[in-house]
Amino acid sequence: MPQIILHHYPLSTFSEKVRLALGLKGLAYGSVDIAPMPPRPLLNALTGGYRKAPVLQVGADIYCDTHIIMQALERLHPKPTFYPPGSAGIGDALSFAWGRFMWVPTIGVLVHYIGDHLPMEFIKDRQEGYLGIDISKAAMAPELPLHRQRVQAHYAWLKEALADGRKFLFGNAPSGADLSIFHTIFLLRKNCPAEVDDFAGLKELVPWYDRVSAIGHGRPEAMTPEQAFEEARRATPAPVTHIAPGTEPNGLSAGTRVLVTPDDNARVPVTGTLVAASASQIVIHRSDPQAGDLHIHFPRLGFDVVAA
Repeated sequence: MPQIILHHYPLSTFSEKVRLALGLKGLAYGSVDIAPMPPRPLLNALTGGYRKAPVLQVGADIYCDTHIIMQALERLHPKPTFYPPGSAGIGDALSFAWGRFMWVPTIGVLVHYIGDHLPMEFIKDRQEGYLGIDISKAAMAPELPLHRQRVQAHYAWLKEALADGRKFLFGNAPSGADLSIFHTIFLLRKNCPAEVDDFAGLKELVPWYDRVSAIGHGRPEAMTPEQAFEEARRATPAPVTHIAPGTEPNGLSAGTRVLVTPDDNARVPVTGTLVAASASQIVIHRSDPQAGDLHIHFPRLGFDVVAA
């Protein structure tokens, strides 16, 4: 099996989710440190323009978005599982909803503490090319009371779920949902002063947070973007056997030219030829002049897929 490669950067909260996922699986992987914002020319060639982080690479198969990354890791390395008994389906739904609704409120609390230290070019990039909102401290300050309400309300649900003394959301074993919820809290606790625990209502969750954090990041081995690109260039995309043929919900058939675009932010379309699709995921083929043939994998939820 080709080597697993993770393209990520330290501050990326969604990357932390996948780093923990690799830790839970106990996997070794190539770790490629990427810039927090474009340009990323070699990675861009592999993804076809997708600009979010992280990206997982397995040979010439490229996985964009944490939800498809988690599915791929579970399929390729099923044990230990991300889905303790009773969590299948529910865990994925919770992970998606938590990431979607907690992202902006978490940023609102974050910039209250560190907004004065964010580089202007980073703020400009997030407004013009990624989130579509001004994340400077001054711009987000008027909404701080609402952001604080929203994070505290979500944390109240988590406290209730853990109130019976269980170690993790679905019992004594960690799940993918634990990792998904952890990653937004990680962003605050990693970068804000200790008072954020009281401000955001996190203090009671610290024991759970420490248990998830103790999972660690597996066995990363530093790799350069050039080395990762060469891995893709030398590899051939794996045959798609995990998606049943003929299950594309809109009737798109294999060989159709399609556009795949995030439906929330960083709406950069990726163009390719449909290889296989289902209600939950899609695989497209791209041929890059330097990298060669690639399969790019996306989840369906969170992305718009239309004929090009």
